[in-house]
Amino acid sequence: MRLLMEYVINDSVLGNLLTQSTVIKPPFNEETARAKVKAAQDAWNTRDPDVVAKAYTLDSQWRNRTEFFNGKTAIIEFLRRKWAKELDYRLMKELWCYTRNRISVRFEYEWRDADNPDQWMRTHGNEHWEFQDDGLMSRRDMSANDYPINESERRYHF
Repeated sequence: MRLLMEYVINDSVLGNLLTQSTVIKPPFNEETARAKVKAAQDAWNTRDPDVVAKAYTLDSQWRNRTEFFNGKTAIIEFLRRKWAKELDYRLMKELWCYTRNRISVRFEYEWRDADNPDQWMRTHGNEHWEFQDDGLMSRRDMSANDYPINESERRYHF
């Protein structure tokens, strides 16, 4: 749990990590898989759909809970909807396992519901990623569960 709590965004490094997210290519080893996960975490914590979409292929296939869609345009539209609802979003990703061109992560994030801004939520889930040889993600499969928390229970304050 300590590793999850110590994460802090460093804006001076963020640009380099986002660029590296497309440079880190399969086959993965533990070091490159962890770097890929860290770069993804940093990109998602910008809450900028255009920044996040840079890591995906033009025809990337997504499953996000019960939504299925393909392509960067759909990814950007989805992320805009997501972050319009999930205010003050703060995400932690942790490497679960990896193979040659696949990575699985567990994640937690906290957010306030735009429909009920006094209510904080925590989401727990897993993602499975598949990458092309150029390092871009061609498939993302995500499952998650949400539950309400008190503001005093928040873990991520960056």
